Amino acid sequence: MCPSPGEKKSRVGVIGIIVTDREQQAERVNEILGEFGDVIVGRMGIPYRERNISVIALIVDGDTDTLGALTGRLGSIPGVRVKSALVSTG
Repeated sequence: MCPSPGEKKSRVGVIGIIVTDREQQAERVNEILGEFGDVIVGRMGIPYRERNISVIALIVDGDTDTLGALTGRLGSIPGVRVKSALVSTG
């Protein structure tokens, strides 16, 4: 089923986040994730102490504009790397 005119197409996917400067950036990352909580279905965060990084995996469901804004804002933080894999659900 195609979205009607003006309706945005929903995507489901995974966003991987690597935080290399956890002490400096964790608060900002969490603020942004809170702002986008309506598109986050699930979240798993693991401190990878041996490599001195934190890894966050998000399951998301939203339109491409919103998911792009989320990944863009996270990726603009120094010490934060973001990759996403999204698929169309409709």
